[in-house]
Amino acid sequence: MAVCGINAQLLTEKNDYRKAGIHVYLSEVLRNLPPSQALTYQIFSSFAPPSDAQADLKWMQTNPVAANPLGRILWEQLIWPVRSRIAGCDLIHGAAFSLPAGSLLPSVVTIFDLSFIYYPELFPTFRRMYLKWATQLACRKATKIITISEASKQDIVDLFGIKEEKIEVIYPGSRDIFAPPSESDLTAFRKRKKLPKRFILHVGTLQPRKNLKKLVEAFHATATEDVDLIFAGGKGWFYEEIFQTVQALGIEDKVHFPGYVPDEELPLWYAAADLLVFPSVYEGFGMPIVEAMSCGTPVIASNASAMPEAVGDAGALFDPANTKELSSMLQNLLNDPVKLQQMSKLGIIQAQKFSWEKAGKETLEVYLDVLGL
Repeated sequence: MAVCGINAQLLTEKNDYRKAGIHVYLSEVLRNLPPSQALTYQIFSSFAPPSDAQADLKWMQTNPVAANPLGRILWEQLIWPVRSRIAGCDLIHGAAFSLPAGSLLPSVVTIFDLSFIYYPELFPTFRRMYLKWATQLACRKATKIITISEASKQDIVDLFGIKEEKIEVIYPGSRDIFAPPSESDLTAFRKRKKLPKRFILHVGTLQPRKNLKKLVEAFHATATEDVDLIFAGGKGWFYEEIFQTVQALGIEDKVHFPGYVPDEELPLWYAAADLLVFPSVYEGFGMPIVEAMSCGTPVIASNASAMPEAVGDAGALFDPANTKELSSMLQNLLNDPVKLQQMSKLGIIQAQKFSWEKAGKETLEVYLDVLGL
């Protein structure tokens, strides 16, 4: 039986911004990998397996040093190739951007997006330089590439000259916890969190690519007195400008930052909001869009990169550079309950197109294809 070694170092137990998109994608794909008579899975992670991990996944716990960025780079490039040989791997999967330069095994790499190339000024220098080097190397070295949207696939083709047939698009799903909650649960949550009666929500890490300064400015321009703005997400990098903009506009009492929101609370945050606004300048997919729609929350999103694929015909799209357009859209929708209700119903239908079970099955199919099984 063949062995697939999966680099899961970006799994985390910390409740901060790292427990966001990539962690969710990786943990859900692992949870939904189907059992196979031809293949076993060897997971390399700095953390112990979660309590709900599949019994047929073998976990090899690595040195905790590999959980920090520099330690992870050293582990990926120097130690993982050795550990893979010891574990008898026939295939390795770099589950987030990188593969070891010295490995000769057949390989798969997952590329989530290329924002660090399109928007280099939005990333710390070392992070950007390593990601660019590692991603370009991995895309050329990999037997197969997995990415999470057609837009990201086209980016890989355009920027790295990779042939389309080498790339498989495997969309994220929406976890079962994301569904409209009961009215009693929602009422109790509102009371417990002392939420405003009406609010616009953004979910995601506070960082420049999310375009949150524009959202603050658009919110201020709507002059909607009975609506607040809430940013649910941990602090990433270069986030100070968001707080400075709120202060400069004098709307500290209308804009709230609860910080990182644990998974079990997220569906209630979504359902309590009048709208989810996702104004990023670039995304590999945009999982909060699908999560919000699963909870019945209307969505306004940027028309850039992969976000139209997530939204489909269920939400409203705008130019992320156009603050006036976003402000006008917010004003119109917040005063149109019929339209909001229609978007809510369409969103629930659209979200059902995305499944973690399907993502796990398609990932196994990539492994088997690479090994010719």
